[in-house]
Amino acid sequence: MEYMLNFALCDDNESILARLSKMLESLFIKYNFDCKVTFTSVDPNSFLAYVINNPVDVIFLDIDLKSNINGLSLAETIRKYNKNIYIIFTTAHLEYGLMAYRYKTFDYLPKPVSVERLEVTISRLLEDIADTPCKYLKLANSNTFLTYDSIYFIKKDGMKLIFQTHEKIYSSYDSFANILPSLPTNFVRCHKSYIVNINNIQNIVNDRIMFCNNLVCYIGPKYKNTFEEVLSHGNIPNNLDSTNYAK
Repeated sequence: MEYMLNFALCDDNESILARLSKMLESLFIKYNFDCKVTFTSVDPNSFLAYVINNPVDVIFLDIDLKSNINGLSLAETIRKYNKNIYIIFTTAHLEYGLMAYRYKTFDYLPKPVSVERLEVTISRLLEDIADTPCKYLKLANSNTFLTYDSIYFIKKDGMKLIFQTHEKIYSSYDSFANILPSLPTNFVRCHKSYIVNINNIQNIVNDRIMFCNNLVCYIGPKYKNTFEEVLSHGNIPNNLDSTNYAK
C-alpha cells in the first residue's frame, strides 16, 4: 500500500521490545496486513523525537518507563502534536488503566502481552482504520490501505479499478458506483474511465490532466464543462456525474 501503516514501540526493556516487534511482524505477515514496525526505542526522548518528526500511525507505549518521563506524560505530549495517532499502552500495573484512557487510548494491554490478545487489538485497529473515511481508503477484498492524499487518480479497467499513487499502482475488483460515495470531495469524475484527485493536479493542457512523474489522465467530453466549473469555482461534488455515469 502507499503510505504503509507505521508502528513505533517504546519500552524500557530491550527484550520486551524485540518480542513485541516480532509478534507484530508475524501478525502482519499472517494476515497480509500492509504494516511495519518502523522504530523501537528504550529512550522516551528519542522515541518522542522520532514520532514527532516521522510518519507514525500507531504507537505502543510502556507506561512504567525507567526514566524521568513515564508513558502517560509521553502520550500527553505526543497527542499535542498528533491528534489522530493510535495509542496502545502496555503495562504490568493494571491500576494505570483508567488514567491511560485520558489520552484517547485505543487499547490497554496487560503485560506480559500474549499473541492472542495482541491479535484481537490489531484486528480491531485495522477495522477502525477502515471505518475512518477522512484519511484511508481500504481496497475491496484486500487488507491494503491507501491514504487519499497519495492517490493521483483512479482508472476504470473492465471489472477492476486501478489506483495510481505517488509511487505505485494498485488494483482491486470494484466499481465507480460503489466507490464514489465514500470518496472525499476533492475526488472528481472527469472521464468515463477516470476519477482524479484535484489536489494532486500539476497542470491541465486541453483534455490532458497532468501530474508529477509524467503521469497523465484525460477529460472526457461528457464531463468537460462540469469539471471545468468545479476547478473554477471550487464547487466540488464528488458525485458530479449522474447515477448512470457512475457505473
